[in-house]
Amino acid sequence: MRLTPMRFKEFTWPHNPEVYTVEYRRRLAVHRVPFGPCVLQDLGSVYRVLRGRGVFAGSEAYQQFQALASVFRQEGPGLLVHPVWQTERAYFASLTVTEEPLPDYVQYAFEFWEDWGGYDGGLKEQPAGNSSGGNAEASTASPESTGVDYVVKKGDTLWAIAKRYGVSLQELTAANPQIKNPNLIYPGDGVKIP
Repeated sequence: MRLTPMRFKEFTWPHNPEVYTVEYRRRLAVHRVPFGPCVLQDLGSVYRVLRGRGVFAGSEAYQQFQALASVFRQEGPGLLVHPVWQTERAYFASLTVTEEPLPDYVQYAFEFWEDWGGYDGGLKEQPAGNSSGGNAEASTASPESTGVDYVVKKGDTLWAIAKRYGVSLQELTAANPQIKNPNLIYPGDGVKIP
């Protein structure tokens, strides 16, 4: 059976890397409690990390590694096509030379982090004055509208809410003085969108 060649953005591996590890991670936040144990907060999403090792061999080995390094330096996620992992958008998180490169042999390691698009479509607006605790449906207002009361859902962060509504994190925290710690919000909390 011939496996699909691994590709990321415009780079196609001449032969697939030798070793793969797929790791599932849960997003958690750790909060210290004075004179007590730490409290863990489940931020509500699981993502995968793909690690691997491989070699480039032959007269073009170093040029192939340089081409891969050039793709690594590009910003933003890209489409990752992998023979044992479904096609996903991913960030190229790390690239390491694992021994001294030679003109005809380069051993390397890499890491990709899955990108599920962040919070796109995951937030719902609440009409102003609604204190139903988060079970109401979204209002007809557009995401860019102002004066919206938002009810925090599992997995939300203030940064993501600010991004969704097109305001800065500083504006959002200034409009919500009731939030003492911007890194600690809970499902059901109300957030005023300026």
